[in-house]
Amino acid sequence: MSGSRTRKRTASRPGNVTNDDRELFRAAIGKVREFSGAADPLPTGSKPEPRPHQFECDEAAVMDELLVGDFDPGTIEVGDEIHYLKPGQRDSVLKRLRRGQYSIRAEIDLHQMSVSVARTAVSAFLDEAIRHREFCVRIVHGKGLRSAARGPVVKRMTEQLLRRRNDVLAFASALPAQGGTGAVLVLLADH
Repeated sequence: MSGSRTRKRTASRPGNVTNDDRELFRAAIGKVREFSGAADPLPTGSKPEPRPHQFECDEAAVMDELLVGDFDPGTIEVGDEIHYLKPGQRDSVLKRLRRGQYSIRAEIDLHQMSVSVARTAVSAFLDEAIRHREFCVRIVHGKGLRSAARGPVVKRMTEQLLRRRNDVLAFASALPAQGGTGAVLVLLADH
């Protein structure tokens, strides 16, 4: 092996670094400067108050949309909201019902029914729901838009019927996505 330089490498244990290893390392990383160990000083003074920048931007965007965007009156809920809490029940029961926090287990749609047919249908529906242990139900009574001057007659009948039943713990108009003031969520008692 003339002309070639052969280096015998020995296995080194941690902490046992040879001069050859040091030279090889320095050649691989290039020039370095020594770290003095002193850290940059910490900033002094008080911290600035947090500012909800994104919230402010979102609020400004909403205001712009309201002033510039097209207005569709059909998107606004019309009609009176109804609600009831049986005496002796906790207020939180009605709050949770109004927020839609109970799982709806059954529903009935009263559209196209006369008041007398709807009354019978609601009574039978509630009895059946209790029998099947479905304690949160939705009754779609409509908003009475085709009732002209008489107003929402099926809605009024539904409210009166629910208030008279001993097995109704609470009821409230549904959330807009669940029918709004055209439907009512009912919480029934477990007998």
